[in-house]
Amino acid sequence: MESGVIDVDSLAGGFDLQSTLESGQSYLWWREDGRDYEDDSQYGGDASYLTTTREDGTPAVVRVRQTDGQVRWESAVDAESAVRRRLRLDDDLVEIRDATPADELLETAFDTYRGMRLVRDPPFGALVSFICSAQMHVTRIHGMQQSLRAAFGTPVEFDGETYHAYPTPAQLADATEEQLRDLSLGYRAPYVKRTAKMVADGEADPADARELPYEEARDALTEFVGVGDKVADCVLLFSLDYLEAVPLDTWIRKTITEYYPDCDRGNYTDTSRAIRERLGGKYAGYAQTYVFQFIRNHRSTDV
Repeated sequence: MESGVIDVDSLAGGFDLQSTLESGQSYLWWREDGRDYEDDSQYGGDASYLTTTREDGTPAVVRVRQTDGQVRWESAVDAESAVRRRLRLDDDLVEIRDATPADELLETAFDTYRGMRLVRDPPFGALVSFICSAQMHVTRIHGMQQSLRAAFGTPVEFDGETYHAYPTPAQLADATEEQLRDLSLGYRAPYVKRTAKMVADGEADPADARELPYEEARDALTEFVGVGDKVADCVLLFSLDYLEAVPLDTWIRKTITEYYPDCDRGNYTDTSRAIRERLGGKYAGYAQTYVFQFIRNHRSTDV
């Protein structure tokens, strides 16, 4: 068993594991105690979280826990680089906050969830999980991904338990629509199957969008079945390093209506441009994520 420790004080702007992994950014991690999203505050907990990674092509489980000012990880492989990459521990949150506008809502959100970071999930897993997100609560989306793991993922032994890696494109492409529907994917089942087949057959790869200018990258991702502008923005922000992306989901649209009504331009593209500029441009996606987390958990709180 490999293990390591990362001091939170060494990370610019701090770190909070719980808010990072329970803020609707990623559905590829899970709490070891099974209580994902049960705590409405979603800040400052010391739960252990698991995910799987393929650092050398072989799936391995990684366990991460934050306690006593340290981030501790364990795995069958040396996973420190994966932990740093997946949790964006090298991002400078001080610089990011300084680059956002002096706005009361933003300041309150940053103060409430200090240390929350974006994730950098593997592109295929991010793509499938956000295809599953349409009209779904976070707990249902998370449950779907766990069901996909259990049904189609490669078994992985870790610390005396058997877990499952997230399915590869080929594994999901081989699933039938009926099997996917049985996992409660509903009308999303053919979208997931067709998207997986596109990637497995080499027809398209979500990672290829990383080389494109932002709006071209968003358009490229909408070529996958079941992917609209919002899902594409989620993949760009939470996987492909487009930190300016602002997914216009229900909560952000409500925020625009209440706090930034002049940014509502009547269509996705123009509204997206306006709210990105209002939230600071380069790191608008970071600001959006803090606002999303704050509004979702404190929507009855006056700011």
